[in-house]
Amino acid sequence: MAEKHNLKNPAVKRILQEVKEMQLNPSDDYMSLPLEENIFEWQFSIRGPRDSEFEGGIYHGRIQLPSEYPFKPPSFMLLTPNGRFETQTKICLSISNHHPEHWQPSWSVRTALVALIAFMPTSPNGALGSLDYKKEERRALAMKSREAAPRFGTPERQRLIDEIHEYMLSKSSLVPQCDHSQTSEEASKTDEAETQVNLRNPEALPVEEGILDQAGDRIVEEQEFLVNANPNPAGVEASMVNPSSISSNQLLQKSDAMFQNLKQETRIQKPDDRFFTLAAIGLTIAIVILLLKKFVNSEHGAFFMNES
Repeated sequence: MAEKHNLKNPAVKRILQEVKEMQLNPSDDYMSLPLEENIFEWQFSIRGPRDSEFEGGIYHGRIQLPSEYPFKPPSFMLLTPNGRFETQTKICLSISNHHPEHWQPSWSVRTALVALIAFMPTSPNGALGSLDYKKEERRALAMKSREAAPRFGTPERQRLIDEIHEYMLSKSSLVPQCDHSQTSEEASKTDEAETQVNLRNPEALPVEEGILDQAGDRIVEEQEFLVNANPNPAGVEASMVNPSSISSNQLLQKSDAMFQNLKQETRIQKPDDRFFTLAAIGLTIAIVILLLKKFVNSEHGAFFMNES
């Protein structure tokens, strides 16, 4: 792959280094590789977070790296129906190109994928473009995601997607087992939920129609996490650090700690109403005093008029 690209280009050099790291230190929780013809476009897949309704799911997506990478952030798009994010739509997160002020050049594709996994079980809080399916629907989608990789783009893209899907299946063979005491009524509810999910999610776009890079793309506005509040939040490693000494479990633990800190930093500070209450009370007292003075003055005037 290196022979086809200009190694003097800083972005190309950085991307090739990340490709090498991804191949030498694969994870059971994610996999991502660039296209042969365009190393600035990556296909990825993440495994649903454990102990959540996404567990067991295999979710594919697309990453587009800018020519100024790593000094500018990438864009992300999910291709697999998941019940959390819209599909074939650029996702607006603090780690994406819609918030370049939060991006850190020390972060990498690997860091972004770990962060994306951590975002999956979070609440959308009514954010524009986010999905808030019921847990039963998300579980149905998680199981369905294992059946086949999504259809997207050119034959080269599809080959890479299929290869990544086979890899993720080999690393996540265990599927959460349902309680055997589940009644037939509960099973029918699950089937009904899956039917509703299928109606909500349209079929994948035809070949070439799924590639949306123009400014008119729909944008998923996700709640903003102030990633740049800490240049190295919760021990997230820079892509230049040798990841061979870091296990996938450690990465997930660090990611969880990172987003717990980020959530605390982004708690909305409500304005103190006491100030406005005191101001209103003071204004009321002042008005009363003025009215009393006016009343006293009018009484005195009337008194003097009667005396005269």
